[in-house]
Amino acid sequence: MDWDLPQLRAFAAVVDHGTLDAAAASLHLTPSAVSQRLKALERSVGAVLLRRSRPAVPTEAGRPVLRLARQLAALTADADAILPSTGAGLAEVRLAVNADSLATWTLPALAPVAGEVRITFLREDQDHTTELLRDGTAMAAITSQRTPVQGCSVEALGAMRYRPVASKEFAERWFSDGVTPQALSRAPVVIFDARDRLQNDRLAEAGVPADAPPRHTVPASTQFSEAVQYGYGWGMLPDLEDRAWPGVDLAARADSALRTVDVALFWQQWALQTPSLDAVAAAVRAGAAQSLR
Repeated sequence: MDWDLPQLRAFAAVVDHGTLDAAAASLHLTPSAVSQRLKALERSVGAVLLRRSRPAVPTEAGRPVLRLARQLAALTADADAILPSTGAGLAEVRLAVNADSLATWTLPALAPVAGEVRITFLREDQDHTTELLRDGTAMAAITSQRTPVQGCSVEALGAMRYRPVASKEFAERWFSDGVTPQALSRAPVVIFDARDRLQNDRLAEAGVPADAPPRHTVPASTQFSEAVQYGYGWGMLPDLEDRAWPGVDLAARADSALRTVDVALFWQQWALQTPSLDAVAAAVRAGAAQSLR
Protein backbone atom coordinates (compact mmCIF):
# COMPACT_ATOMS: atom_id res chain seq x y z
CA MET A 1 0.00 0.00 0.00
CA ASP A 2 1.00 3.64 -0.40
CA TRP A 3 1.82 5.16 2.98
CA ASP A 4 0.94 8.78 3.67
CA LEU A 5 3.68 10.53 5.69
CA PRO A 6 1.41 13.18 7.29
CA GLN A 7 -0.95 10.43 8.46
CA LEU A 8 1.93 8.45 9.96
CA ARG A 9 3.30 11.58 11.66
CA ALA A 10 -0.12 12.26 13.18
CA PHE A 11 -0.36 8.70 14.46
CA ALA A 12 3.11 8.80 16.05
CA ALA A 13 2.42 12.24 17.56
CA VAL A 14 -0.73 11.01 19.30
CA VAL A 15 1.19 8.07 20.77
CA ASP A 16 4.05 10.37 21.85
CA HIS A 17 1.87 13.04 23.43
CA GLY A 18 -1.00 10.89 24.68
CA THR A 19 -3.95 12.92 23.38
CA LEU A 20 -5.29 14.36 20.14
CA ASP A 21 -5.11 17.89 21.51
CA ALA A 22 -1.45 17.59 22.56
CA ALA A 23 -0.52 15.94 19.27
CA ALA A 24 -2.31 18.66 17.32
CA ALA A 25 -0.41 21.36 19.22
CA SER A 26 2.92 19.66 18.48
CA LEU A 27 2.08 19.42 14.78
CA HIS A 28 0.58 22.94 14.59
CA LEU A 29 -2.73 21.46 13.44
CA THR A 30 -6.26 21.40 14.76
CA PRO A 31 -7.43 18.33 16.71
CA SER A 32 -9.99 17.77 13.95
CA ALA A 33 -7.24 17.61 11.32
CA VAL A 34 -5.27 15.08 13.38
CA SER A 35 -8.41 12.99 13.90
CA GLN A 36 -9.12 13.00 10.16
CA ARG A 37 -5.59 11.81 9.39
CA LEU A 38 -5.89 9.01 11.93
CA LYS A 39 -9.22 7.86 10.51
CA ALA A 40 -7.83 7.94 6.97
CA LEU A 41 -4.81 5.89 8.04
CA GLU A 42 -7.02 3.32 9.78
CA ARG A 43 -9.23 3.06 6.68
CA SER A 44 -6.16 2.48 4.51
CA VAL A 45 -4.78 -0.21 6.84
CA GLY A 46 -8.19 -1.74 7.49
CA ALA A 47 -7.75 -1.94 11.26
CA VAL A 48 -8.10 0.15 14.41
CA LEU A 49 -4.59 1.39 15.19
CA LEU A 50 -5.11 3.45 18.32
CA ARG A 51 -6.85 2.78 21.61
CA ARG A 52 -8.45 6.12 22.47
CA SER A 53 -7.57 5.97 26.17
CA ARG A 54 -5.74 8.54 28.26
CA PRO A 55 -2.97 8.31 27.33
CA ALA A 56 -3.69 6.91 23.88
CA VAL A 57 -1.78 3.69 23.10
CA PRO A 58 -1.35 1.69 19.90
CA THR A 59 -3.36 -1.49 19.43
CA GLU A 60 -1.71 -4.75 18.45
CA ALA A 61 -2.31 -3.82 14.80
CA GLY A 62 -0.98 -0.33 15.46
CA ARG A 63 2.42 -1.41 16.75
CA PRO A 64 3.98 -2.32 13.39
CA VAL A 65 2.51 0.85 11.89
CA LEU A 66 4.04 2.91 14.70
CA ARG A 67 7.38 1.25 14.05
CA LEU A 68 7.10 2.10 10.35
CA ALA A 69 6.24 5.69 11.26
CA ARG A 70 9.34 5.92 13.47
CA GLN A 71 11.58 4.40 10.81
CA LEU A 72 10.36 6.75 8.09
CA ALA A 73 10.74 9.69 10.47
CA ALA A 74 14.32 8.63 11.20
CA LEU A 75 15.17 8.34 7.50
CA THR A 76 13.63 11.69 6.62
CA ALA A 77 15.25 13.41 9.61
CA ASP A 78 18.68 12.14 8.57
CA ALA A 79 18.12 13.33 5.02
CA ASP A 80 16.97 16.72 6.29
CA ALA A 81 20.02 17.02 8.53
CA ILE A 82 22.37 16.27 5.62
CA LEU A 83 20.73 18.65 3.14
CA PRO A 84 21.71 22.25 4.04
CA SER A 85 18.76 23.69 2.14
CA THR A 86 16.25 22.25 4.60
CA GLY A 87 17.58 24.12 7.62
CA ALA A 88 16.61 21.15 9.79
CA GLY A 89 18.14 20.43 13.18
CA LEU A 90 19.83 17.29 14.44
CA ALA A 91 18.29 13.91 13.68
CA GLU A 92 16.92 12.01 16.71
CA VAL A 93 17.77 8.52 17.96
CA ARG A 94 15.45 7.01 20.58
CA LEU A 95 17.53 4.61 22.69
CA ALA A 96 16.14 2.17 25.27
CA VAL A 97 18.69 1.57 28.02
CA ASN A 98 18.71 0.03 31.47
CA ALA A 99 19.14 2.36 34.43
CA ASP A 100 22.52 1.00 35.58
CA SER A 101 24.08 1.37 32.13
CA LEU A 102 22.68 4.89 31.90
CA ALA A 103 24.09 5.76 35.32
CA THR A 104 27.56 4.35 34.61
CA TRP A 105 29.01 3.91 31.11
CA THR A 106 26.41 4.94 28.49
CA LEU A 107 26.38 8.71 29.06
CA PRO A 108 30.17 9.15 28.71
CA ALA A 109 30.20 6.74 25.76
CA LEU A 110 27.68 8.83 23.81
CA ALA A 111 29.07 12.24 24.74
CA PRO A 112 31.25 12.42 21.57
CA VAL A 113 28.16 12.22 19.31
CA ALA A 114 25.89 14.49 21.37
CA GLY A 115 26.70 17.38 19.05
CA GLU A 116 25.70 15.36 15.97
CA VAL A 117 22.57 13.49 17.10
CA ARG A 118 19.65 14.25 19.42
CA ILE A 119 19.45 11.30 21.80
CA THR A 120 16.26 10.48 23.69
CA PHE A 121 17.01 7.95 26.43
CA LEU A 122 14.15 5.63 27.30
CA ARG A 123 14.91 3.98 30.63
CA GLU A 124 13.75 0.40 31.07
CA ASP A 125 14.96 -2.78 32.76
CA GLN A 126 17.55 -4.61 30.65
CA ASP A 127 15.25 -7.63 30.40
CA HIS A 128 12.47 -5.51 28.89
CA THR A 129 14.13 -2.88 26.68
CA THR A 130 13.39 -4.96 23.58
CA GLU A 131 9.67 -4.40 24.20
CA LEU A 132 10.25 -0.76 23.24
CA LEU A 133 11.98 -1.92 20.04
CA ARG A 134 9.14 -4.29 19.22
CA ASP A 135 6.40 -1.66 19.52
CA GLY A 136 8.36 1.02 17.66
CA THR A 137 8.99 3.31 20.64
CA ALA A 138 12.77 2.86 20.47
CA MET A 139 15.11 2.65 17.46
CA ALA A 140 17.83 0.79 19.38
CA ALA A 141 18.28 -0.86 22.75
CA ILE A 142 20.92 -1.97 25.21
CA THR A 143 19.40 -5.22 26.40
CA SER A 144 20.06 -8.57 28.03
CA GLN A 145 18.07 -10.29 25.27
CA ARG A 146 20.32 -12.02 22.71
CA THR A 147 17.45 -13.10 20.42
CA PRO A 148 16.87 -10.30 17.89
CA VAL A 149 13.51 -8.61 17.64
CA GLN A 150 12.02 -9.13 14.18
CA GLY A 151 13.52 -6.62 11.77
CA CYS A 152 16.47 -5.85 14.07
CA SER A 153 20.14 -6.79 14.21
CA VAL A 154 21.92 -7.87 17.41
CA GLU A 155 25.53 -7.98 18.62
CA ALA A 156 27.19 -8.71 21.95
CA LEU A 157 28.55 -5.74 23.93
CA GLY A 158 30.02 -7.45 27.00
CA ALA A 159 28.83 -7.95 30.56
CA MET A 160 28.20 -5.84 33.66
CA ARG A 161 29.31 -7.48 36.91
CA TYR A 162 27.03 -7.14 39.92
CA ARG A 163 27.95 -7.92 43.52
CA PRO A 164 25.68 -8.37 46.55
CA VAL A 165 26.64 -5.43 48.75
CA ALA A 166 25.59 -4.16 52.18
CA SER A 167 26.78 -1.52 54.60
CA LYS A 168 29.14 -2.67 57.34
CA GLU A 169 26.56 -2.02 60.05
CA PHE A 170 23.86 -3.92 58.14
CA ALA A 171 26.14 -6.92 57.58
CA GLU A 172 27.07 -7.02 61.27
CA ARG A 173 23.42 -6.89 62.33
CA TRP A 174 21.86 -9.36 59.89
CA PHE A 175 24.73 -11.63 58.83
CA SER A 176 26.78 -11.97 62.02
CA ASP A 177 26.41 -15.77 61.81
CA GLY A 178 26.91 -15.94 58.05
CA VAL A 179 25.12 -15.02 54.81
CA THR A 180 22.94 -18.10 55.14
CA PRO A 181 19.52 -18.87 53.66
CA GLN A 182 18.03 -18.43 57.12
CA ALA A 183 19.59 -14.97 57.50
CA LEU A 184 18.61 -13.98 53.94
CA SER A 185 14.98 -14.88 54.60
CA ARG A 186 14.91 -12.26 57.38
CA ALA A 187 17.34 -9.55 56.17
CA PRO A 188 15.70 -6.64 54.27
CA VAL A 189 16.59 -6.34 50.59
CA VAL A 190 16.51 -3.34 48.22
CA ILE A 191 14.97 -3.75 44.76
CA PHE A 192 14.76 -1.28 41.88
CA ASP A 193 11.15 -1.99 40.86
CA ALA A 194 8.74 -4.87 40.32
CA ARG A 195 10.64 -5.95 37.19
CA ASP A 196 14.05 -6.06 38.88
CA ARG A 197 15.02 -9.74 39.20
CA LEU A 198 18.67 -9.41 40.22
CA GLN A 199 18.00 -9.78 43.94
CA ASN A 200 15.10 -12.25 43.58
CA ASP A 201 17.18 -14.57 41.40
CA ARG A 202 20.02 -14.58 43.94
CA LEU A 203 17.52 -15.39 46.72
CA ALA A 204 16.07 -18.22 44.62
CA GLU A 205 19.57 -19.64 44.09
CA ALA A 206 19.98 -19.67 47.87
CA GLY A 207 16.65 -21.46 48.29
CA VAL A 208 14.90 -18.41 49.76
CA PRO A 209 11.39 -17.49 48.53
CA ALA A 210 11.42 -14.02 46.95
CA ASP A 211 8.56 -12.85 49.16
CA ALA A 212 10.22 -13.99 52.41
CA PRO A 213 12.47 -11.00 53.28
CA PRO A 214 11.16 -7.44 53.72
CA ARG A 215 11.91 -5.29 50.66
CA HIS A 216 12.43 -1.61 49.95
CA THR A 217 11.71 -0.37 46.42
CA VAL A 218 13.96 2.45 45.19
CA PRO A 219 13.47 3.08 41.42
CA ALA A 220 16.57 5.20 40.69
CA SER A 221 20.15 3.95 40.33
CA THR A 222 21.89 6.56 42.47
CA GLN A 223 19.27 6.43 45.20
CA PHE A 224 19.26 2.61 45.06
CA SER A 225 22.96 2.60 45.89
CA GLU A 226 22.41 5.21 48.60
CA ALA A 227 19.66 3.11 50.16
CA VAL A 228 22.10 0.18 50.41
CA GLN A 229 24.72 2.54 51.83
CA TYR A 230 22.30 3.83 54.47
CA GLY A 231 21.48 0.31 55.59
CA TYR A 232 17.97 -0.11 54.19
CA GLY A 233 18.98 -3.56 52.98
CA TRP A 234 21.44 -5.45 50.81
CA GLY A 235 21.35 -5.11 47.03
CA MET A 236 23.12 -6.08 43.81
CA LEU A 237 25.36 -3.16 42.77
CA PRO A 238 27.40 -2.89 39.55
CA ASP A 239 31.19 -2.88 39.72
CA LEU A 240 31.22 0.11 37.36
CA GLU A 241 29.47 2.31 39.91
CA ASP A 242 31.77 4.80 41.64
CA ARG A 243 31.30 4.15 45.36
CA ALA A 244 33.35 6.07 47.87
CA TRP A 245 31.87 4.24 50.88
CA PRO A 246 33.34 0.92 52.09
CA GLY A 247 30.50 -1.47 51.33
CA VAL A 248 30.74 -5.14 52.29
CA ASP A 249 30.88 -7.62 49.39
CA LEU A 250 28.62 -10.36 50.74
CA ALA A 251 29.66 -12.83 48.03
CA ALA A 252 33.30 -12.63 49.15
CA ARG A 253 32.52 -14.21 52.50
CA ALA A 254 33.29 -17.92 52.75
CA ASP A 255 29.92 -18.60 54.42
CA SER A 256 27.87 -16.77 51.77
CA ALA A 257 24.86 -18.19 49.94
CA LEU A 258 25.01 -15.23 47.55
CA ARG A 259 27.20 -14.90 44.47
CA THR A 260 28.53 -12.34 42.05
CA VAL A 261 26.76 -12.36 38.67
CA ASP A 262 27.70 -11.10 35.20
CA VAL A 263 24.78 -9.74 33.16
CA ALA A 264 25.49 -10.02 29.43
CA LEU A 265 24.39 -6.99 27.41
CA PHE A 266 23.58 -6.80 23.71
CA TRP A 267 23.03 -4.03 21.19
CA GLN A 268 19.86 -4.36 19.14
CA GLN A 269 18.81 -1.83 16.52
CA TRP A 270 16.48 -1.48 13.59
CA ALA A 271 17.92 -2.93 10.41
CA LEU A 272 18.40 0.56 9.00
CA GLN A 273 21.51 2.34 7.80
CA THR A 274 21.26 5.99 8.79
CA PRO A 275 24.14 8.30 9.73
CA SER A 276 22.63 9.14 13.13
CA LEU A 277 21.91 5.55 14.14
CA ASP A 278 25.31 4.39 12.85
CA ALA A 279 27.05 7.12 14.88
CA VAL A 280 25.23 6.12 18.08
CA ALA A 281 25.94 2.42 17.50
CA ALA A 282 29.65 3.07 16.96
CA ALA A 283 29.87 5.17 20.14
CA VAL A 284 28.07 2.49 22.17
CA ARG A 285 30.43 -0.21 20.85
CA ALA A 286 33.48 1.86 21.76
CA GLY A 287 32.13 2.64 25.24
CA ALA A 288 31.24 -0.98 25.90
CA ALA A 289 34.71 -2.12 24.83
CA GLN A 290 36.25 0.19 27.42
CA SER A 291 33.80 -0.45 30.27
CA LEU A 292 32.26 -3.91 30.06
CA ARG A 293 33.81 -7.31 30.67
